[in-house]
Amino acid sequence: MGEAAGEARTSLDAILGGRLRLRQPIGGHRVGADAVLLAAAAGAPARRIVDVGAGVGAVGLALVQRWREAHGDLVEIDPELAALARENAALNGLAARARVVAVDALEAPRRREAGLADGEADLVVTNPPFFDALKVRASPDSGRARAHVAPARRGAASPLEAWIVASLALLAPGGRFVMIHRPDALAAILAAIGRRLGGLALLPVHPRAEQNAHRLLVAGVKGSKAPLRIAPPLVLHEASGAFTALAEAIHRGEAAIDWPK
Repeated sequence: MGEAAGEARTSLDAILGGRLRLRQPIGGHRVGADAVLLAAAAGAPARRIVDVGAGVGAVGLALVQRWREAHGDLVEIDPELAALARENAALNGLAARARVVAVDALEAPRRREAGLADGEADLVVTNPPFFDALKVRASPDSGRARAHVAPARRGAASPLEAWIVASLALLAPGGRFVMIHRPDALAAILAAIGRRLGGLALLPVHPRAEQNAHRLLVAGVKGSKAPLRIAPPLVLHEASGAFTALAEAIHRGEAAIDWPK
């Protein structure tokens, strides 16, 4: 695929108030609010970051850009998206601190062969596919299907369990895990985490104050003994449909999501 053909199939967009520029496919899955919320919920600065299922690199690059001491591994199974993530790292002047690893993160031997060692990350962030291939019909668009629907994995109760277990294996003791998912997956999330994390915090995200949460942010620390807590909810929109002040600041890259102690 030549440069002109490749650019014709992608768009160059900006998020976080123009702070981060991203080339991404015109069709298929596009960077949106979930990536912005996950990056905003990452917590205190970390030096070694792994973004599992990085796509074109939005979350991992946002964090490496925010924290000047940070280095990130952006792990993506799709070679075309991995190539775009690599291009985006260079586009934003982050190539020296952001490594793109084109590998299936859920296959331990392959990720180790790719130089992704277990037990070394200070922070793992992830936005797993929301759906199970055995329960939904996948999109005919291969990129969209891969982003939204996870295939079954041998030895795991669910694709989500396999994803979480692999992500947590990358964490160092005391490392932090942050994920965004659907609220109705909470039981599966907690079962997959088990005793691998402590200090769990759950933060529901509501489209409007009167509506049910449509996203759930989950954070925890490897080795912590602190109890689970439920953080105050984040409401994205006023009744008028406009962003709340906090949501607007988050989407402009001017505010982070607070995790109360």
